[in-house]
Amino acid sequence: MNYLYFLYIEFLQKHNIPQLFGDITFYFIPFCIIAAALLVVVIVLVLVERKFLGFFTQRKGPNRVGWWGLLQTIADALKLLCKENITPDKADKFLFNLAPILVFVPMFAALGVIPYSSEFTFINTSTNVILYLILAAFPVLSIFLAGWASNNKYSLFGAARCIAQVLSYELPMTFVILSVAVLASSLNLTEITLAQTSKYGAFGWFALPCILGFVIMFICMLAELNRCPFDLPEAESELICGYNTEYSGMRFAIFYLSEYAMMFANAMFIAILFLGGYLSPFGKYFFSAGPFVYFEQAFWLFLKAAVLIFIMIWIRAALPRLAIYDLLKFSWVILLPLSIINLFAAVLIKFGGAIWAA
Repeated sequence: MNYLYFLYIEFLQKHNIPQLFGDITFYFIPFCIIAAALLVVVIVLVLVERKFLGFFTQRKGPNRVGWWGLLQTIADALKLLCKENITPDKADKFLFNLAPILVFVPMFAALGVIPYSSEFTFINTSTNVILYLILAAFPVLSIFLAGWASNNKYSLFGAARCIAQVLSYELPMTFVILSVAVLASSLNLTEITLAQTSKYGAFGWFALPCILGFVIMFICMLAELNRCPFDLPEAESELICGYNTEYSGMRFAIFYLSEYAMMFANAMFIAILFLGGYLSPFGKYFFSAGPFVYFEQAFWLFLKAAVLIFIMIWIRAALPRLAIYDLLKFSWVILLPLSIINLFAAVLIKFGGAIWAA
């Protein structure tokens, strides 16, 4: 990122353009590009999931708008934008309107922490793993505010379930992330990616020595995203629509689309922690130099994220929803002890030789 920045500033100075303009545009323009790309990715994700669910359940899926139903998601989004935004009379209007904003803004900020290539990261701090987790936790706060502010018992039940679910699955996920930090000796996502570099490609990824941690992390992310079989906060068979029962129009669309945006971001996060991030699975890139290397690195990251998203969709089609008691018991009784064992295993892998020599 610094290399691209200096090239850009040097180009502006040759044309007598102030550096302040370069400082602003260097981050603002890519952010706008990523925001537009994210909107396209989310729209495609919604369509792909509906098509796959139709295929898994022997249905055609969306097929009314456009060839093969390709424009169905855009039509649904436009329909929601044209709907009236209804606010219940007894709702807390300030918090009711604030909740969709809190779920939307941190989502874009979390994407700025992801290293898309070796030279392209918006926010590259020494502890950006922690920063990502903080930003990824904001949707939980917005869900709680949405349920509380709606003044609806079904919304409140959904919000309470979400809080209980996240608190239960945050602990195992934290222990798994600590195990990755031990193996990489860093909490920086770029350094974690580079720690998985190997001439044997995929054999250097942390998913091999920490296969248990990889599985636990994936399960915890499903719970964080309220995805099936952990979609209890919005269980339509019990709570109508859960925390967003009272939302309509644009505000409902924000909640709906943010779920898929966070699914995409969390899939990239898991890919960085365990699947080498932007590293090639073959140990070397097809392009040896130039800007095409960065595009290839981004391609590998997106491909790994796409595979994880496909597994999430497959799980939704294959597994039933858990009961709330089984969900909590599964975390505290099974995942938490296994995550602690995984952490000790990572410590032994990293420092076992030194301990044995001592």
